[in-house]
Amino acid sequence: MSKKTEGNVYTVLFAIGMVLVVGALLAFTASSLRPTIDANKRIEKQQNILYAMGVNDNDESSAIFVSKDKVAEEFSKYIKKQLVIEGENVTEDAKAYLIDVKKQQTAAKDGKTRKLPLFVGEKDGKTFYIAPIRGKGLWDAIWGYVAMDEKMIVQGVYFDHAGETAGLGSNIKQRYFMDDFAGEDLMNDGSFVGIKVAKGNNDPKNQDKNDNEVDAIAGATITGDGVSAMIKSELRQYVPYFKTLK
Repeated sequence: MSKKTEGNVYTVLFAIGMVLVVGALLAFTASSLRPTIDANKRIEKQQNILYAMGVNDNDESSAIFVSKDKVAEEFSKYIKKQLVIEGENVTEDAKAYLIDVKKQQTAAKDGKTRKLPLFVGEKDGKTFYIAPIRGKGLWDAIWGYVAMDEKMIVQGVYFDHAGETAGLGSNIKQRYFMDDFAGEDLMNDGSFVGIKVAKGNNDPKNQDKNDNEVDAIAGATITGDGVSAMIKSELRQYVPYFKTLK
């Protein structure tokens, strides 16, 4: 009996020891990789922001970001201001691009004032206002960046997703879908409407830029609805700021 007990104690102690060792190794690995992870997040956000305002290396059909070795320089060149909107207060913050949109959405649900990042860029004599947005697709989160002019007419977008269906909902990040948004008006007769990803849209070539609609992706209705809802709920919050530009 004593040998069996001693064997059980040894097994428990060994298991505890392994948990502690593995935990320590994982913590060390996470800590050592943190600078690299943070740098990659910064690069990705800067690439997304620039892409939305038309600073990219696109070919005729593919969506191609500014390369990692050039993105910091290009970001400093084209992004002239980084703003943080909190209610009626608007301040400049050089690290506004690091604001976590998901955490700010949660804060707003808890009754706190949400911080809204907005990036002011200049390219070819035009001013762009780029806002980050986040929503829910079919399976997981979807997000993006929308570049607008002072009238809230879309100049460009970039969308991405965490786990939409390959070949269907995942196509929100394809050129043929994202390019349709350029020129679409978020307003209608002075009121904010947003842009609907419409399955029944009778404008497949997207020539009508005043209908507040773009053509949906076949077989991706729920993801498209998520994009529509994300644009409407997120960009509506920027309307008071854009009214100050007039």
